Formats: sequence, structure tokens, C-alpha cells
Amino acid sequence: MPELSRRRALTAAAVVATTAGTWSASTTATAAGHHDSHGTFDEVYKGRRIQGRPAAGAGHHHHGAGYAVFVDGVELHVMRNADGTWISVVSHYDPVSTPRAAARAAVDELQGAPLLPFPAN
Repeated sequence: MPELSRRRALTAAAVVATTAGTWSASTTATAAGHHDSHGTFDEVYKGRRIQGRPAAGAGHHHHGAGYAVFVDGVELHVMRNADGTWISVVSHYDPVSTPRAAARAAVDELQGAPLLPFPAN
């Protein structure tokens, strides 16, 4: 049996680390992709600040399964469809997979125009 050299030990360690990292990333992505788990996000997309978080009180006007999305501090009304996709008042006919994607689609559709508050009756 060949002797274990430093090079072989480092190669084996790198393979194990890469495999473990890939497995961890894929299980995290699978868990994050689950239709009931939407964490928070806060980012700048095309010069606009988009944010999303679970809503504290999912009242009558929140059809987004208790999730609030904001574009430049103004709430973007989002709604979750029966199939798990999301739409907003800005991109109503373009369902997307996550609230973050709904915020990005709204920014794309607004083309620099400000988001006006949606009256919740």
C-alpha cells in the first residue's frame, strides 16, 4: 500500500471539504426553496432598495401569507397564489417564485418611477 504523502492528504481533505460544502449548500438551498419558508432580505437592486420580511400582524389587507415587501420604504402589495407563486400589484400577470423575485420584477416594471402607496380598504 502506498505511503500517505502530504500531497495526497491535502488532496483528500480538499475533496472532503468540497463535497461537504456542496452538500451543505444544496440542502440549504432546498430548505430555503421550500414554499413556506421566506426569510428576510434587504438589498439594493438597480438602484432601488428592496426589503422583505414576515409581517408581524397578517391582517385583512395582507394576502401575502403574512409577508411584507417594500420598495424604497413604500410597501409593495404582494399576494401568494394557490400554486405557491407570488404576484404584486405592479407585476400582477407575471408570477414569480419568491417575494424577493416579486420585488425585483416590480422594480423592473417601474423603470425608475416611484412606487405609490396602495390603498388598503
